[in-house]
Amino acid sequence: MYGVPIGKANVLRDGDDLTLVAVSYHVQLALKAVEEVAKTGINVELIDLRSVKPLDKETILASVAKTGRVLVADVGWRSFGVAAEIEAVIGEEVFDSLKAPPMRITLPDIPAPASRTLEEAYYPTVEDFVLAVEKINTSERVYAVSKRKV
Repeated sequence: MYGVPIGKANVLRDGDDLTLVAVSYHVQLALKAVEEVAKTGINVELIDLRSVKPLDKETILASVAKTGRVLVADVGWRSFGVAAEIEAVIGEEVFDSLKAPPMRITLPDIPAPASRTLEEAYYPTVEDFVLAVEKINTSERVYAVSKRKV
């Protein structure tokens, strides 16, 4: 038997180019994406939050201060979600450390679709994560990540 500490994030991979903070299933997608971008020389620090309340701000802020770039991946909608709160905390606490605007991967602010074709356009993929990491690592101002149209 083992326990998982509530309120303490798990740093799954150390890195110094970019911080990727992920929640829930997006941790699995992030792991695959981080392995993919590592082949191109991008060294991503991957944080699995494990819990969102309490939020392990210390781990997040220390990592963002170190890397200067952050991508937050949340399985919820874009507006008013965990990713938005994490970006707000980063903006309030370590704004001066940022080399590029924070980015997030979330579900679009629309109801979940009921057909396979629409689901493929709705849910983020490993490719979306790779694209976001590559764009933020080049310090481009990016506000839309996906090539998909919803």
